[in-house]
Amino acid sequence: MDFSSKIGVFDSGLGGISVLHTIHDLMPKEDLIYFGDSLHNPYGTKSKEEITERCIEICDFFMAQDVKAIVIACNTATSACVNLLRDKYPIDIIGMEPALKVACEKGEHQKIAVWATNLTLKEKKFARLMERFEDEHTIYKIPCPKLVELVETEKLQNTDLVYAALHEYLHQTQGEEIDSIVLGCTHFVFYKERLQDMLPSSIQLIDGNYGTAHHLKDILTHKNLLNDSTGTIEWHNTDADKINLSKRLLKQLEGTL
Repeated sequence: MDFSSKIGVFDSGLGGISVLHTIHDLMPKEDLIYFGDSLHNPYGTKSKEEITERCIEICDFFMAQDVKAIVIACNTATSACVNLLRDKYPIDIIGMEPALKVACEKGEHQKIAVWATNLTLKEKKFARLMERFEDEHTIYKIPCPKLVELVETEKLQNTDLVYAALHEYLHQTQGEEIDSIVLGCTHFVFYKERLQDMLPSSIQLIDGNYGTAHHLKDILTHKNLLNDSTGTIEWHNTDADKINLSKRLLKQLEGTL
């Protein structure tokens, strides 16, 4: 492993492409490997043990590629096993968690809806995060499994289905003067523009993608591991049929589709 080694980025499926996009935008000279586990998606309804088994298999694959860092571009996988993975592998492993802290720092007595998967919201990791802020702020936990499914089944362009799902989850805090919605799953970033059109400007949408990418850059900078190559992206997925969709989703985020 040296500065020219690649960075591994993985997710339960296609949501992590939103993180891949942010990393590529922030560090365009880094060579990236994206691994989507769409064959075993969704992680949000699986047991912690099942998710851990999948993550170890993916990280073993990355280690065989001699990557210099691994990004768990999945809040659910991070919740399930990030500490175990950090103990197991001798490289930096960057995880993600819902950006609740960022939302709470917007002001006093914030009302915040956290949209995430069932497992993320039930895990001790998020419970500990909530404990830091729930005395001062009002926090609503909203599991949103349909938003993962619509990305994975290539239905983002189905306006009726998308808006029906968004309205369903927005309805769960209807009547409350929400200050922000934390998009606590990387799949949900694909709905950001639609949500901005649906919501009043007073409600902020917050995700952890930039913070994760910036943290990765800080680590690589500190260790003199920043690359100066052309910035390639290598694609892998346990469901090979999803690779072309993966590339289209990245182009969509880049505004080139």
